[in-house]
Order: sequence, then C-alpha cells, then structure tokens
Amino acid sequence: QIELVESGGGLVQTGGSLRLSCAASGRTFSNYAMGWFRQAPGKEREFVATLSWSGSITSYADSVKGRFTISRDNAKNTVYLQMNSLKPEDTAVYFCAARSVPWGVATAHEYAYWGQGTQVTVSS
Repeated sequence: QIELVESGGGLVQTGGSLRLSCAASGRTFSNYAMGWFRQAPGKEREFVATLSWSGSITSYADSVKGRFTISRDNAKNTVYLQMNSLKPEDTAVYFCAARSVPWGVATAHEYAYWGQGTQVTVSS
C-alpha cells in the first residue's frame, strides 16, 4: 500500500504557472510508476502525464505537451507537475496516481493508488 497526498493547487490567471506536488508514503516510492490525471466538472477523468519509476520515460497528453512537465525526486518520495502557460481549460481537480510496475500508462484504471486531488482554477 502506498498513500498519496497532493498539494500546490490554487487560483491562477491565464498564462500563469503552478507546481503541483504529490507526496508518497507507505512503500518504496521508487518501485512505482506515477501519473497525473485531472477531472473537470461534468467530465470524465483524463490523462495528463506519466513517469516511469526511474524518471527516464515520460508521456504527456497532447493538450498539455510543451506546457507541463512531470518529474520525480525518489529521495523525497515526491512527484511533481510543473504547469506553465495555463489556460482556463486546464481548470480541474488534479490527481496523482501510482502503479507498482516500472512504466506509466495513460489509462486511469491501470493505477491502483490515488490521492485525494487538488483544485486548479485558471481564470480568464
């Protein structure tokens, strides 16, 4: 079992930046591939980014490619999502997720562990 707690959400203007953090506890963090997903009101949860357990392989949704960066610090048991050039359509609750295999995937149901989410609101 691994527990995940997100932080760093908030209200930001269009074009601004935020860095989300996801702190993990309970098991060896470096044994888990990590992902970020988001869910806007009335919409399904969607893939944002994923990162292998070594941090060497990343993947992004087309909607965030070039603007968001996923990274991890295994010494701090933390995964990050740096979000730049934010747009109103990025407004959502952002969740981090973990799966106990080396590589991440874009499918939410492949992740067994989830945080509680953090709200990101981008004003126009």
